[in-house]
Amino acid sequence: MITIGRLAEYAGVTIKAIRHYHERGLLAEPDRDSSGYRRYTAEHAIDLVKIRTLADAGVPLVRIEDLLDADPEALTAAIAEIDHDLRDRIAQLRRTRTRLAQLRGGDRLFVSPEAADYLDELRELGVSARQMRLERDGWILMQTASPEDAALWITEKRELLGDPEFRTLYREHDAAYDWSPNDPRLPALADRTRTWFANHHHRSDTRPVANPTIARLAAQSQPGASSPAWDRLAQLMNG
Repeated sequence: MITIGRLAEYAGVTIKAIRHYHERGLLAEPDRDSSGYRRYTAEHAIDLVKIRTLADAGVPLVRIEDLLDADPEALTAAIAEIDHDLRDRIAQLRRTRTRLAQLRGGDRLFVSPEAADYLDELRELGVSARQMRLERDGWILMQTASPEDAALWITEKRELLGDPEFRTLYREHDAAYDWSPNDPRLPALADRTRTWFANHHHRSDTRPVANPTIARLAAQSQPGASSPAWDRLAQLMNG
């Protein structure tokens, strides 16, 4: 007859674990003796070692009770089933790790590799975080609604970034977001932009949009998609 402390030491578990096994009904709890202590027998020790061995092997506690007295055939079948479940969990964890790795990849989780490369180029250009968010969210919408249009436009966008004048205009338009609508720089920027577009024609200028509703949504419905200065710049460019 031994105390709970000696039992825990023998089986290599904590006293807290033994009490938890009592609460779960896995290990019988002996009555107290005349001194008020619970005294454990060799049978308790054997059961506790079995419980610890199964638990250490990854067997869920809810399954351990059924396996403690199982015959070899039933035990083998149950372990095979548990192993299958563990394999499924491992596969799920691997998929989760893959998704987490993609999250560390930032934009590449949400947009195509081509769009992510384009966003990286904008980032290197020094584009504001606000504009990066607008660009990314716009590509998410467009790729979902019209992959064909998005594939064409992203190719052309990346070609445009190869033009130094376009890059300069892009940065100035980005900066103009925070300007006053009466800023004297706006008319000059509008003229330069209008002239540039007049001299550069692209396939997407005349190609019909497969989903114009989504195109408008991508351009207009995002928070921060316009500002008083940008509205004024649009008026000047269309005037």
